[in-house]
Amino acid sequence: MSQNPSPAPRRRPFTQLDVFSDEPYRGNPLAVVVEGADLTTAQMQQFANWTNLSETTFLLPPTHPDADYRVRIFTGSEEFPFAGHPTLGSAQAWLDAGGVPKQDGVLVQECAAGLVRVKRDGGRLAFAAPPLTRFEAVAEADMAQIADGLRLPRQALLDGSWLVNGPEWIGVLLASAGEVLAIRPDFTALGDLNVGVIGPHAADAAADFEVRTFIPGEAATEDPVTGSFNAGAAQWLIGSGRAPSSYVAAQGTALGRAGRIYVDAMDSDIWVGGSSTARISGAVLL
Repeated sequence: MSQNPSPAPRRRPFTQLDVFSDEPYRGNPLAVVVEGADLTTAQMQQFANWTNLSETTFLLPPTHPDADYRVRIFTGSEEFPFAGHPTLGSAQAWLDAGGVPKQDGVLVQECAAGLVRVKRDGGRLAFAAPPLTRFEAVAEADMAQIADGLRLPRQALLDGSWLVNGPEWIGVLLASAGEVLAIRPDFTALGDLNVGVIGPHAADAAADFEVRTFIPGEAATEDPVTGSFNAGAAQWLIGSGRAPSSYVAAQGTALGRAGRIYVDAMDSDIWVGGSSTARISGAVLL
């Protein structure tokens, strides 16, 4: 029996954005296919693998009545229910394509994790941190493994917490930003643990915290700027009194990037914001 042929490729609006940096080409890049409604999951995954970026997103019409648009988020090997820099970059791409939100000043993004609110924050966008689906202390065996993976003595890890809001992050607190920047990870020792490391800067520094995130596995990479981790870390740090209700985190320094994440706790929400600017615009045949 013959199978129905796939639809012929067509030109689709495409943009690549620089997210979480005020300085051009020093944030985290994101590829966005603006019209992805008739693509299959396999086609999306294949294209995301080809872009060779940490994430690629596809904008679709919403299925929830309160949403302005729907997004699907892919790494090179899997689909994520939520991720931070793809949320901000996708929202910016939707606005750049002429999208008009139903609510004045607030976009509602539909993704596999549910509805995520995005608002304008001065010249930036900010998303409301989604609830943590796992938020608990890390077992001592895992903390010991993380210490080995960071090539640090166990006592250098002051605290740790699961910070799961889609990606399964573990957050680890060190005593200083300098200690964070000095890490040379052993990805093999980290095993399958996705680890984000946080350390406070001195009081007179331009940022309040330094952040690095390590993703083991076949890719074994450090992410330049990570919205999902910073969203979970903000809930942990502010909730435990380790951070004020508003602060700035730097990330990507060790990679030659200049990521800046702006965190604000307002009422019952924690907003995670940053710059998001289109650097490449055109069309993709897909």
